[in-house]
Amino acid sequence: MSSQSSPGGMDRRIETRSRRPYLVAAGAAAVVALVAAAFLTDGTSTSFTLDGQRIRTATVSTGMYEDYIPLRASVEPERTVYLDAIEGGRVERILVEEGAFVEEGQPLVDLSNTSLQLDVIAREAEVSEQLNNLRNTQLAIEQNRLKLKSDLIEIDYQIVRLQRLVNRYEELEGNQFISKTEYEDARDELEYWTNKRVVTRESQEQDEKIRLAQIEQLESSVSQLEKNLTLARSNLDNLLIRAPRSGQLTSLNAEIGESKARGERLGQIDDVDRFKATALVNEFYLNRVRQGQQALLDIGGREHRLEISKIYPEVQASQFEIDLRFLGTAPTDIRRGQTLQLRLILGDTADQATLLANGPFYNDTGGAWVFVLDPNGEVATRREVRLGRRNPNNIEVEAGLLPGDEVIISSYANFIEVDRLFINR
Repeated sequence: MSSQSSPGGMDRRIETRSRRPYLVAAGAAAVVALVAAAFLTDGTSTSFTLDGQRIRTATVSTGMYEDYIPLRASVEPERTVYLDAIEGGRVERILVEEGAFVEEGQPLVDLSNTSLQLDVIAREAEVSEQLNNLRNTQLAIEQNRLKLKSDLIEIDYQIVRLQRLVNRYEELEGNQFISKTEYEDARDELEYWTNKRVVTRESQEQDEKIRLAQIEQLESSVSQLEKNLTLARSNLDNLLIRAPRSGQLTSLNAEIGESKARGERLGQIDDVDRFKATALVNEFYLNRVRQGQQALLDIGGREHRLEISKIYPEVQASQFEIDLRFLGTAPTDIRRGQTLQLRLILGDTADQATLLANGPFYNDTGGAWVFVLDPNGEVATRREVRLGRRNPNNIEVEAGLLPGDEVIISSYANFIEVDRLFINR
């Protein structure tokens, strides 16, 4: 058979060479002999004969080693706003279609709620009634103030009139033109009106305090009722669902005639200007993944870089979740839910390394040893090696192999206990 290998250490298959017809019988006999001797030992080693068509090989090479793991990521908007029914109600109108681009404040869904409408009407009546009470009280206070003012004018008039009369009677009584009784009557009447003025003034002040307290109470009541009315109207306004921000309405769960409960999810709006990627990582890498690490995305013939922006602490089903944001401009043709194949860089890229193609053999040997073919490709010998870091494509060779060595990289499960393989050509 002949073998081919790319310069980068790509896998190759060992091809079977053609045989002449006259060698068929001899070949069959040889196979029987080799199978019979498959596990012949000399006390120190064993051997096994293997069909060359059933193995894959790779050539050890040198090159740049990238310490990365592949990630299957999903595209998500960097910012999402959810639409909830602030107040429950019946869907009356749907004003936009799912998938449409909407502007902040744009009406989306109109609900109706008879209970909220009746509540607004009742509170409007309460406010109106209390305002009427306030106005009537204010009018009564003003009327009472005018009456007391008129009373004081009358009292002051009587006091002035009687003061002049008393002064005149005092002179006349001294000259004995009038009796002492007349003088005393005038003086007593003056004293009566003077005291009445004091009492009237005190009554006026006390009544004004009471009225002012009533007005303050009524004004406070009106203010509270107006606040309740404003809240009721706000609840009624909330029946018209508006876009809290501009973006794409990627989900709308509403049908005309459908009843929605308070707090029920109606849809969501995505910010289409910026996207992120979310991915699940095996918990084996938990201690090697940190915020700020970069990942590479090859799409549309261009390479884009991302970095880890958030690491979620929960581990579920042996995996944890990470968020990655684009560095620079994100690809213009990506969409929500799209799957991306990323390479998460775990360490620095080696300047130069000895590389072996990754393969199933590693699961059988743990990287402790490999089968190395001789130059003719007819015999493979077990060789102790020391392998380092590995990624899905390559394994870093630290010792035991040299560039140009040809190694079997397919599974060793059927001959893991042997030391030498004879390749049946």
